[in-house]
Amino acid sequence: MTTDIAYDEQVQACKSLFLQKTKDYGTAWRVLRTISVIDQIYIKAQRIKNIQDGVLQLVADDVASEWIGILNYAVIGLIQLDNTSQNYANLEVHTVEALYNEKIALAKATMLLKNNDYGEAWRSMSQHSFVDLILMKLLRVKQILENDGTTLVSEGIDANYIDIINYAAFAKILAKDVAEK
Repeated sequence: MTTDIAYDEQVQACKSLFLQKTKDYGTAWRVLRTISVIDQIYIKAQRIKNIQDGVLQLVADDVASEWIGILNYAVIGLIQLDNTSQNYANLEVHTVEALYNEKIALAKATMLLKNNDYGEAWRSMSQHSFVDLILMKLLRVKQILENDGTTLVSEGIDANYIDIINYAAFAKILAKDVAEK
């Protein structure tokens, strides 16, 4: 399966769950500040790392659900970066879906460009590396926040969220490929 199709398949599963949860909970996530989104992603990435490192797993949720959560929280992060008015009003599901699609289109376009340049190097990476890279991106965002949201020569918070989305999608694609073998 091509990366383009596999990416869409994995993102569609994440979006489906996101929209179902939107129907259950509304858009309560609109109150989250950047640091809170980062912490939610951190919790999920750290849990995956703990499981990978052999820490006793007491919660039944599988790693696949954590990748979905990471991807979806990164989408929330991108949406919230645009919510500069601190407007917490509940959004209609169709509005949320349009925002989700917009942010995923941005992430996918970035992925396709980088995937071309890097020659699908991610297909040779380990699940461990995806977690480590996400944790590194989170630490970068925390540093950017400590610098009042500014960088001198580095990418901003949005680029880090985009990379997190793509790493999570890649991890899901590779996990599916392994499961099918």
